[in-house]
Amino acid sequence: MSESRTLLSIVLLGAIWGASFLFLRLSAPYFGAFAVVEVRLLLGTLMLLPFLWRERAKFPPSRWPMMALIGALNSALPFLLFAWAAERAPAGVGAIANGLTVLCAALIGFLFFHERLTTRQSVAMGVGFVGIVVLASTRIEGMSVGWASIAGALGSLMYGLAVHMARRHLAGLPSAALAGGTLGFSTLMAAPFAIATWPTTSVPPLAWFGAAALGVLCTGIGFVYYYRLIERIGANRTSTVTYLIPPFGVAWGWLFLGEAATPTMILACALILASVALMQLPRRRPG
Repeated sequence: MSESRTLLSIVLLGAIWGASFLFLRLSAPYFGAFAVVEVRLLLGTLMLLPFLWRERAKFPPSRWPMMALIGALNSALPFLLFAWAAERAPAGVGAIANGLTVLCAALIGFLFFHERLTTRQSVAMGVGFVGIVVLASTRIEGMSVGWASIAGALGSLMYGLAVHMARRHLAGLPSAALAGGTLGFSTLMAAPFAIATWPTTSVPPLAWFGAAALGVLCTGIGFVYYYRLIERIGANRTSTVTYLIPPFGVAWGWLFLGEAATPTMILACALILASVALMQLPRRRPG
């Protein structure tokens, strides 16, 4: 893959995943968090089902409990937290909070999996969490940005924990098929809550469009594109998409919803992106 094509692919994925926060803003206020997450999970599962079916022999029942746990951590719970946040705050808030995923993964590794943190990584983590405090302090009339920021940070923490669990318990499995399996379990877990809270009033077409785009584009197509990109250019280079999700999330919210980025949102975004960049710098080799 040429450098220009690689760059374009990473930017496209960042645009797709950044748009998920726009689609949440379009759909979550009308569906409610549980219902919109169920639509997203179901459509994403259907998109990835062919990959799971093809590799089904590699997923015996003994693996199902761990797949269900990781599905809850990597899909059901964070999707729910970000959907809840989208009911209460601009799209950019959730997108910026999502940028904490790399830092949360490092924190979980340090606290529970005996992974070391360098001084630089510790400083990066501190800068990132200052960023989320700044984001939570954002004042936008009529919106609970503080609680939405905390919900987004918790969602990123779930993503970080899921990374370690999958690495230790489901390593070596085909990624797209594994994503289909974990999404499938998440769909089953979320279904009773979605049914109990399904909207009793008519949902407008634009909200249906947002929910469908979340499932088909941001979850189904986005996951397949992500794993294929890893196969072509490697996990490290693909992970640079992390830098693009917050600015795209803010940009889509401004462009299509007229949601202005406040100075504190811009500062928080800069702090979190700087902390992720600092975290991902390669370690110096001795000598």
